[in-house]
Amino acid sequence: MAVIKFNEAEVKLLARLIRAEAESEGVQGMLLVGNVGVNRVRANCLDFTNIRTIEQMVFQRPGGFEATLFGYFYQAAREKEIALARRVINGERFEPASRALWFYNAFDEDCRAQWWGQWNTGRFKAHCFYAPLESENCY
Repeated sequence: MAVIKFNEAEVKLLARLIRAEAESEGVQGMLLVGNVGVNRVRANCLDFTNIRTIEQMVFQRPGGFEATLFGYFYQAAREKEIALARRVINGERFEPASRALWFYNAFDEDCRAQWWGQWNTGRFKAHCFYAPLESENCY
């Protein structure tokens, strides 16, 4: 059962986002990015109080996803990534992104302990993930 509202165009939009942000991280990396996207739609705190749809989340400015600024994002969604998008829309969660609202590519550097005031929840390959404190009451 879906944990956020969606339409088929938004499934494809999320699929394009997870590919553009994390294709080099493989299936698991794309699922983690998908978790962050779905979490932003579900969250009602911090930078995400007015984000209620996948489209709003993907194109949020400021604070949105850098991949939307480049041509690769605008290529058609592929079935592989569409299936991954459906998994996270349907509530599958993966650590370290199960509650994360942010991530960045650290490349070969260590993850910062904090980023934008949020604590690191872990790393997968090059991506560092950050979640709000429980006291933020995001979910």
